[in-house]
Parts: sequence; C-alpha cells; structure tokens
Amino acid sequence: QVQLVESGGGLVQPGGSLSLSCAASGSIASFTAMGWYRQAPGKQRELVARIRLGGVLRGLPDYADSVKGRFTISRDSTKNTVYLQMNSLKPEDSAVYYCNVAKRWVGVTTGDYWGQGTQVTVSS
Repeated sequence: QVQLVESGGGLVQPGGSLSLSCAASGSIASFTAMGWYRQAPGKQRELVARIRLGGVLRGLPDYADSVKGRFTISRDSTKNTVYLQMNSLKPEDSAVYYCNVAKRWVGVTTGDYWGQGTQVTVSS
C-alpha cells in the first residue's frame, strides 16, 4: 500500500506564500498522477494541482483555474515527493489540502490514495 504524508500547512496573511510537501512511501510507479486537492467548509473537494508521473507526458502539470499563475506543482522523483508552492494567497484558498496519487488522469478517483490533510488558513 501507498502512504502519503503531508506537511507545510499553516497560517499566512493574504498575499503571502506557503509551500506544501507530500512524501509517498511505497511504489507509485503504477499511478498516473500525483497532486493536491482541497476542501473548504461547506464545499466539495476540488482539484488544486497535479502532475503527470510517467509516459511521454511525464511532468505535465494541471491546475484549477482559480490557482493558475499563483501555484506551482513540482516533483522530486528520488524522494517520491510532490511540492506545491502557493503564492499570492487569498482567503478563499483557505482549506484542508489533501495529497493524492491517482490511477487516472481523467475520471473517478476510485483506487486512489489520499493523505490525511494539512490545514491552510489565509487570514489577517
């Protein structure tokens, strides 16, 4: 089984930055993508950013429209770790952020692995 451990959440002022990390233990070679979802109170869990793990599209990123130009996802293959650099943070970015390793680029998340979540709060 794959286990995911997130770190880097916290409290930041609007306009500030945070960096999240997610370290995977176990093999993720059979997975298609790795990235981050978030869920705010009263809202559905939504994709924030993800990166393609292999194939000819290895390294291809994908971002939610709401974070394009502000967030950057990257991966350290040696450490099986994905990072999310979050800049120009807004209060609406406040949520619990969950790391995810996905079986599919498109479709349901059945069979995916999830981290336990890390809280990001953007407030003055």
